[in-house]
Amino acid sequence: MDELAAKYATRAVPRYTSYPTAPHFSDAVDAATAERWFAALGDDPVSIYLHVPYCREMCTYCGCTTKATRRIDPVVAYAETLAHEIALVHLTIGRRPPVAHLHWGGGTPSLIPGPTFLELTARLRDAFAILPDAEQAIELDPRTVDRQLASTLIKAGINRVSLGIQDTDPTVQAAIGRIQPDAVVEAAIADLQAAGLTGINADLMYGLPHQTAETVRRTVAAVAAWNPSRVSVFGYAHVPWVKSHQRLIDEATLPDADARLELEAEMRAALTEAGYVPIGLDHFARPDDEMAIATEAGTLRRNFQGYTTDTADTLIGLGASAIGKLPQGYLANAADVGGWRRAIEAGRLATVRGFALSDDDRLRARVIELLMTSYHIDFADPALARYGDALALLEATEAALAEPIADGLAVLDGARLTMTPLGRPYVRIVAACFDAYLARGAARHSAAV
Repeated sequence: MDELAAKYATRAVPRYTSYPTAPHFSDAVDAATAERWFAALGDDPVSIYLHVPYCREMCTYCGCTTKATRRIDPVVAYAETLAHEIALVHLTIGRRPPVAHLHWGGGTPSLIPGPTFLELTARLRDAFAILPDAEQAIELDPRTVDRQLASTLIKAGINRVSLGIQDTDPTVQAAIGRIQPDAVVEAAIADLQAAGLTGINADLMYGLPHQTAETVRRTVAAVAAWNPSRVSVFGYAHVPWVKSHQRLIDEATLPDADARLELEAEMRAALTEAGYVPIGLDHFARPDDEMAIATEAGTLRRNFQGYTTDTADTLIGLGASAIGKLPQGYLANAADVGGWRRAIEAGRLATVRGFALSDDDRLRARVIELLMTSYHIDFADPALARYGDALALLEATEAALAEPIADGLAVLDGARLTMTPLGRPYVRIVAACFDAYLARGAARHSAAV
């Protein structure tokens, strides 16, 4: 293991899809708080995230909030409650706010039967003014895609899909409980494209059991041949203390820190060679894709779905465990389906936890987001003044930055902090220097790389 990997790669830090991160949310923010915050929303476009926590089977690597079911009844019942929540949130806001981005996640949200899914999307259009050019995305398991589903998605207004591929190697697939031959993925993509869906993302992972430089190169080659417009490459987070089903993975088959770095570097190099533009820490896009354009323009953002072109300041989370963000702070729904359903059926918002943001939180959040999206930040930039005294924050953080700067992860030139090429894989380490809450909590996080 090289010196940097030995020191930083296994250090546990958040992924920073939010700041402060979810372990610091508390029940001081509740349904009554959410009601006040929703009622105070302005007229700017919002985004919507809908969580559907069901899959046909549980993959052992999964870190999502979901459960396996072979029966359709729980999924239909869940959709009915989701329709009630949509109506309740609409009533609380008091009007139809414009929607610029909409994302269905899970789980496997496409398990909702076609007619029920179309009814739900109609309810969304009744409650929200979905803009004509809105991105409407959904996460899909390729094994569940067929022509009928593709047609339903088009009718519902879906214009972008993310296919969970992870890895194409049969040995790796067997180890993570996700047998998915290439022919299945190819058929899914063909059905989606035939229906008119061209916004296709591919989700990959490194750090899985039995992966080698050779196997991940083969995976990237196969994916590049399918020509998705975007590719994400997430590091597998082995957190069996949170996700007990991950205990089914033999830890002896997992790559160590050095090997994880090599796997990530191999996938990054292979995707770049295939013509993809690196986007932040773990995304790639074709040069003509909106995400590559946003990166070039400096408008790339980061939220709970990772890197995004979504610039809305409000994200409304719907469904069990969904997290939203309003100008005032974060709102988290009850994670258990039963608790979420009881709240909605009682006519209450399902918020059980959250976090009210201070001015200092907003400034730190923006600094962390800039580091994660562009690898540099100018603390003297007047645009940061709307968030607070950025130069004072830099001065207060210089002591924490001293170690990663001395190790060559970043360079501080006056008021400009820049990640070095060597340090980019460790950007979460530098971002953590600006985290005022990290040392206070007992939460356990995944490895930095």
